[in-house]
Amino acid sequence: MSNFFEKVWQETSKIPAGKVATYSQIARILGTRDSRWIGHALHANKDRRVPCHRVVFADGSLAPGYAFGGAEEQKSKLQSEGVKFVGERVDLKKCRWSR
Repeated sequence: MSNFFEKVWQETSKIPAGKVATYSQIARILGTRDSRWIGHALHANKDRRVPCHRVVFADGSLAPGYAFGGAEEQKSKLQSEGVKFVGERVDLKKCRWSR
């Protein structure tokens, strides 16, 4: 796998339970403007210890194509960690990770 993908996985692994980061937030941390590559890297991840479910869209919505069981599974995992939702979106004011 590419070194970039490994950096995405390393950064994602830093997001604590109960918090989320956005694709664009991870992209900025890694010095790129293309947040789509963050999604590609997370989709390619095979290590279940990397909390890919903690990465969401900039508006707090979940990935409809969440690779590890769909959006409902992603929501369930986040809620089990204490992430708060407003409707179907993560409450980013309360749950966004600040690095």
